[in-house]
Amino acid sequence: MNEHAPVILDIAGTELSSTDRRRLAHPLTGGLILFTRNWQDHQQLTQLCADIKAVRPDALICVDHEGGRVQRFRHGGFTHLPPMRAFGELWMRDALAATQAATAAGYVLGAELRACGVDFSFTPVLDLDWQDTTSTQVPAPAAARGRAAPAGRPGASRSGVIGDRAFHGDARVVTLLAQSLMLGLLQAGMANCGKHFPGHGFVRADSHTEIPMDRRSLKAILADDAAPYGWLNMALTSLMPAHVIYPKVDSRPAGFSRRWLQEILRERLRFTGAVFSDDLSMEGARRIDGRLVSYTEAAVAALAAGCDMVLLCNQSLGDGHSVDELLDGLAAAQAQGQWQPDPAGEQRRLALLPVGQPPGWDELMVQPHYMQALRLLP
Repeated sequence: MNEHAPVILDIAGTELSSTDRRRLAHPLTGGLILFTRNWQDHQQLTQLCADIKAVRPDALICVDHEGGRVQRFRHGGFTHLPPMRAFGELWMRDALAATQAATAAGYVLGAELRACGVDFSFTPVLDLDWQDTTSTQVPAPAAARGRAAPAGRPGASRSGVIGDRAFHGDARVVTLLAQSLMLGLLQAGMANCGKHFPGHGFVRADSHTEIPMDRRSLKAILADDAAPYGWLNMALTSLMPAHVIYPKVDSRPAGFSRRWLQEILRERLRFTGAVFSDDLSMEGARRIDGRLVSYTEAAVAALAAGCDMVLLCNQSLGDGHSVDELLDGLAAAQAQGQWQPDPAGEQRRLALLPVGQPPGWDELMVQPHYMQALRLLP
């Protein structure tokens, strides 16, 4: 077992190339994230995952598979899951039906992925569905300060990048629906990942292309957006911080901030699960302390702040030079003492790997529990 394999990479195609195999075998590679370009149908995906495990049995095979507009595999047998807002809307009509439906969605999501050999999905989104205050929608949420849950959130979200990916605007509703979805994932043998800590829903800017700034106080953020992380800290197995700067707390984005990840997340909220960086190729990760940084510098900063794993996405396309640059650069940084492997972080990574043999695709399709879950989806 490696001391610490923190890098999550991607691949360009639907099967492994010799270069992919070499990168997977690198001692710092701990996993691989899949995208729509890596998928044709469930048979091809199953073979690809088997090939990955043949090279690296302990690799964590990941995907962004939430439902709605963030679902990498949509056809070829995969159920097209609704966006999470659909469960929040159902909650306003029938809370019990909403929790049942969220559990069903978690099971369908996890079971279909596991039937193809995928280990892990970056879900659920715990961001709040804040409404644009320039519209006529209900006031911004303040659940932890005692206001009642909103009567409905039909208008435009403040954050376009989050939008209908969020369950609801009330932290209590988000927590209960996320917990239900996580139960479904657990039934399928899959871990979970809450995102984007401490909250991305309040800011309009998209951290893929900009550096969002949330100027609220720590007290306000903990009372609303970060509340689900505290309430779910015994159920969350991992989380992903936001590429957002909260200047009243720290000058660095949350994923590069020891204050957020160590003092607040680990010590104050007592979170014990794994922490992923968000994609290091996003604009919100490329500038730290006002300076454009390399992928290696960003990875070192994230690991030093308290991330257990760092993601580099969509850089395998073309010559993939950036992927090799990160692996070589991180190895050199380790040799120079710029970061130290964390055996506890490695254990947290390994704990995300599923346990037990899932049913195959054909067996899953006729499983009574799976068919019942399909009937419960909104």
